[in-house]
Amino acid sequence: MPAPSPALLDQFAAIVGAQHALRDPAAIAPYLIEPRDKFGGHTSLVLRPGSVAEVAAILRLANETRTPIVPQGGNTGVVGGQMPSADGSEIVVSLSRLNRVRVIDAANNTMTVDAGVTLATAREAAESADRLFPLSLASEGSCEIGGNLSTNAGGTAVLAYGNTRELTLGIEVVLPSGEIWEGLRTLRKDNTGYDLKDIFIGAEGTLGIITGAVLKLFPRPKGIGVAILGVADPGRALELLNVARANAGGSLTAAELMPRIAIETVVRYVPGARDPLPLPHGWYLMLEVSSALSQQAADATLEAIFAEASEKGIVEDGVLAQSTQQAAEFWRIREVLSEVQKHLGGSIKHDVAVPVGKVPELLARADVAAKQVVPDCRPFAFGHVGDGNIHLNISQPEGMDKTAYLARWGDMNAAIHGIVLALGGTISAEHGIGQLKRAMLAEVKSPLELALMRKIKAALDPNGIMNPGKVL
Repeated sequence: MPAPSPALLDQFAAIVGAQHALRDPAAIAPYLIEPRDKFGGHTSLVLRPGSVAEVAAILRLANETRTPIVPQGGNTGVVGGQMPSADGSEIVVSLSRLNRVRVIDAANNTMTVDAGVTLATAREAAESADRLFPLSLASEGSCEIGGNLSTNAGGTAVLAYGNTRELTLGIEVVLPSGEIWEGLRTLRKDNTGYDLKDIFIGAEGTLGIITGAVLKLFPRPKGIGVAILGVADPGRALELLNVARANAGGSLTAAELMPRIAIETVVRYVPGARDPLPLPHGWYLMLEVSSALSQQAADATLEAIFAEASEKGIVEDGVLAQSTQQAAEFWRIREVLSEVQKHLGGSIKHDVAVPVGKVPELLARADVAAKQVVPDCRPFAFGHVGDGNIHLNISQPEGMDKTAYLARWGDMNAAIHGIVLALGGTISAEHGIGQLKRAMLAEVKSPLELALMRKIKAALDPNGIMNPGKVL
């Protein structure tokens, strides 16, 4: 498509004011850089609306002129869903100025926020009201609630609290027509027809722009215990997870699996990082238990888990965090894994999920398959084993040319995704589809499902202005 004319750009700019309509290439540049440097794009204009009314006016004009719009939150997405195309035909709309925490209702355990509020700000606001908003992501300082909703973000607390969809009671959405759906309901139970919010959550900006949300809050735990335990293999890690669930029940709030290569890489490249256990182990399972009673109760539960797992020969060694600082150090190991993997060279990434009981089989078969595609590659799989979501990343062989390795991305994807699908899994557990996995969607969706998705898209966005080229 052709780029918008200067006169049309002026019309869009007038909606938000010149100071919030970015045209200078240097000012636009940060909006065109995404975390993996995999998707390049171009735009002549970035709009930064300061109100829902301005968002509505932008979409109204876009719909009338059939100008493609790319919504953007904190720009932390890794599948290219927030990137404009290379032809310069699309206008980026950043929601970062919509950053108010509108209402905190502690009695109802809800919080209403603008889409541009960062996840860290939302969590801090909940804490100020002695409540917990449990969504937890490594990018929380920059990712925004609108983006979290648009991608149905998961994170480390899904095991206990669910993903973003399950943490949302209501949303406010500007439709492609410019109409505003004010769906900011705070009800826990509402059985009146279709649940429209779930159409937009996870839609990656292809059906409208989410501008606000009502989020669920929870009581803050009185104590949080964190432990790292060493096991021989993923099968043992699954046995340990079952022991943890039996002892902790709903108080088990995280279970994160990490291989030995991950620990070695963190210790080597992260200043101040230490190996959590005195001897190396094949795999590590980090457990978090949250107690409504006390810190002592949380720690006691972890000690009971370790004792039972040791008696059954499941766990080889383990350490319980002795302070809040040490617990943060343990979490830091897990949170930097995507970042430190860059030191090993090129990485072919897979955000997949299988039924929890099939995680060990997935990892074993993926190891073999990956090395058949590229001998001597280094599987670097980690993630949320409690909900079956594994970031099955494969690092390049030592000494191999990075470009040559990444050229095998399609072959590696095909091998790994074939195993995932054979195990009843999915090719995208929490990162979304975006541009990266659009062509793969037919692997996991039936023709009928795809047809229904296209009908929804056509009904809500008949002119195709919303984030074209993403998802479908």
